[in-house]
Amino acid sequence: MSGDADDVRRFWERLGLPGIIDVHTHFMPERVLRKVWAYFDSAGPLTGMEWPIEYRHDEDERLALLRSFGVLRFTSMLYPHKAGMAAWLNGWAADFARRVPDCLHTATFFPEEGVADYVREAVEAGARVFKSHLQVGAYDANDPLLEPVWGLLAEAGVPVVMHCGSGPAPGKHTGPEPVGRLLARHPRLPLIVAHMGMPEYAEFLALAETYPQVRLDTTMVFTDFTEDFTPFPPAERGRLAALGDRILLGTDFPNIPYPYVHQLHALERLELGDDWLRAVCHGNASALFDVG
Repeated sequence: MSGDADDVRRFWERLGLPGIIDVHTHFMPERVLRKVWAYFDSAGPLTGMEWPIEYRHDEDERLALLRSFGVLRFTSMLYPHKAGMAAWLNGWAADFARRVPDCLHTATFFPEEGVADYVREAVEAGARVFKSHLQVGAYDANDPLLEPVWGLLAEAGVPVVMHCGSGPAPGKHTGPEPVGRLLARHPRLPLIVAHMGMPEYAEFLALAETYPQVRLDTTMVFTDFTEDFTPFPPAERGRLAALGDRILLGTDFPNIPYPYVHQLHALERLELGDDWLRAVCHGNASALFDVG
C-alpha cells in the first residue's frame, strides 16, 4: 500500500496543496459494513455488476491508509435502509468523530416519526454533514416527515450529501425531478449531489446552476470503471469548469474497485487546469467546512 500513498501524495504535492479533503468516504459499524461488502460481493440489484472492494481492511488500517494518502479531512458516510436505524447509526458516528478528530462528524436520517428530533440532536452535538441515500433507503425526499429536517438543515447551514441520481441502478424516488421539487421549497439547502448525479449529469448540473447552495461530488465519476457504463458527456465539461467552485472531491473509499489515486488521475485528465483541481480537491471543501 505504500505505493498507493506515494502516488496520491505526488498528485497533491505537485499542485502545492497541504493535502486533500474527501467528502465521500464510508465508515460505519463493522457489522453494517460487512453487510454492505457482502451486498457488493453478490452483485445485488442496486449494483448489478462485479464490484471488487479495493480496500477491504479493518477500521484502523483504513484510517491509516487515508492519513498516509494525505487526506486531511474525510467523512463517515452511513445510511439506514429502514426505520429505526438512523438514531443508532448517529450515536455510533458521533462516537467515531470523537475518537477520530480528522473525520467530519457525519449523521443521517430516515423518514419516520421523531426524525426531526434526532436530526436536531445531531446538529446540536456538532454534526458537520449528513448523508441521505434515496436509492438504498427507497424514500422520497419530499416525504412530509422530512419537511422539518430540510428546513432545519437549511437554517443551520449543514450540508447533506444525497445519493439522488439513478445510477448505478434507478430507484423509485431517484432522479432530478423530486430533488428539483425539494429545492424549490428549500432553495438555501446546502445540498451535495453524490456521484455528480450519475447518470443524470446534465440535469443535476442545471440544478447547481439554478441554486447557489447546490454542490456536486466527484465520487467514482470520470473513472475508467464508471466511464464503461455511464460516461460523463464530453459536451458538459465546460459546465464543470464554470461550476469549479462547487465541485468537491469524493471517492467512495473503501468501497471502490480500483486504487484511490485513479479518481485523482481521472480528474486530472479532464484537463480543466491546476486551479480547478486545487479547488475541487481541497479549496472548496475547506471553505464549506471551515477547515483551517
